[in-house]
Amino acid sequence: MAFKFTLSNSSGVPYYRQIVNQVMYGVANDLLKPGERLPTVRQLAVDLQVNLNTIVKAYNELELRGVVNTQQGTGTFVSENGSLIDPQEKQKAIERVCSKFLDEIASMGLSNEEVATTLKKIVNERKSRERR
Repeated sequence: MAFKFTLSNSSGVPYYRQIVNQVMYGVANDLLKPGERLPTVRQLAVDLQVNLNTIVKAYNELELRGVVNTQQGTGTFVSENGSLIDPQEKQKAIERVCSKFLDEIASMGLSNEEVATTLKKIVNERKSRERR
């Protein structure tokens, strides 16, 4: 089953960033394997109904990060280099994002328990969607 890209026009996140995030997520969670070919720029632009330049921008950023390699005439492929970031850096990034998230939640007057319950629900829904 091929990796499926989706875009949300209500998230406030630019389309190119959503594509970058989805590829990064796919690689980090082994949904995209090293050496796997991504859709062509043209095909992904048609599938997602966005401008070609949006896909080019996303693929260029992914290439700069070393996540993908583009081979002229053959396509864009997930890099063979394995892990994208050092495990310690990954842990620091997770802690930084979680800390900001909890600060925002606290400012809204929500409890950690409410948030944990909702977060578990969302994670389970995503897992369910990925299995389809």
